[in-house]
Amino acid sequence: MPAGPRLYLDHNATAPLRPEARAAMIAAMDVVGNPSSVHAEGRAAKALVEKARAQVAATFGAEGADVIFTSSATEAAALACAGRGLHGAGVEHDAVRAWVEEDLAVDAQGRVAVTDPARSVLQMANSETGVLQALPEGLAVTDATQAFGKLPVAFNWCGAQMALISAHKLGGPKGVGALVVRRGTDIAARIRGGGQEMGRRAGTENVIGIAGFGAAAEAAARDLADGVWARVEEVRNILETSIAAAVKQTIFVGNDAPRLPNTSCLVTPGWKGETQVMQMDLAGFAISAGSACSSGKVRASRVLTAMGYDEVTAASAIRVSLGPNVTEENVLRFAEAWCAKEKKHRARAA
Repeated sequence: MPAGPRLYLDHNATAPLRPEARAAMIAAMDVVGNPSSVHAEGRAAKALVEKARAQVAATFGAEGADVIFTSSATEAAALACAGRGLHGAGVEHDAVRAWVEEDLAVDAQGRVAVTDPARSVLQMANSETGVLQALPEGLAVTDATQAFGKLPVAFNWCGAQMALISAHKLGGPKGVGALVVRRGTDIAARIRGGGQEMGRRAGTENVIGIAGFGAAAEAAARDLADGVWARVEEVRNILETSIAAAVKQTIFVGNDAPRLPNTSCLVTPGWKGETQVMQMDLAGFAISAGSACSSGKVRASRVLTAMGYDEVTAASAIRVSLGPNVTEENVLRFAEAWCAKEKKHRARAA
């Protein structure tokens, strides 16, 4: 198969900006008012924020809940988890692990056993493996960052009191996230100094970014309704079938559990994930060796070690995460290039 243009296969790290989000952000740049001001210009800015809040709530099935805009899902995690004495698992994102006692058991497929939901955090989907969790009723917090926009999830029915989400994972801008809270839940502001965001997050709202978040969420809802992610899953399965046929020893992490439709975590024991990322980058493919927030650190995946993989195997993982515009031809081109690199690796190691 001939070489082609670069392929971006790292959508779980960040998704390309949707045209709807870009248009909303450009329009918002011309709105000069502060959303806390009571004059006409301020009210116009406030209207953009409230429109986005409604768009995000509708896409997330969170009507009647509070959507608190933050700078990121990482900030939302701090707002939701700090000082609560919550329990979590080793497969959680570092933004969550920073605030929890890491003592929940994880099985070989990456599924977590929650014993005390009211005092626990559990992700909806893992960013590295794509493995989905069954959320128990009464869960304190869920990290919905990877699931939001890719799966038809509804906050009002997921059983959690709070959820973390992020704009740039579904085609919105970077630097905007939200904490979604069941109305009446007690939240103590961590950033103080003003009454913005219902008194829970001080600071002038990022009107431009929030407008882009709302537009991206609305576009993501249309994709879900149109079955876009079901087609992405078909393409992902073609990728895995092609690689499995060519390289028998490849491990597909979590493939016996429900997963995100776009995510494939591949392991070739002894071939370092970071090396694979660099080699595929030079070949014209953008992939990752795990969560983008831990990139650049040559070490075993803590997600895989929590699942019971040994250090060598856990250090040999890569993540390929697809988006709606990735085609069958694209993934077959990637598979051919990756298999060629793997063959050379085996020859050198022999």
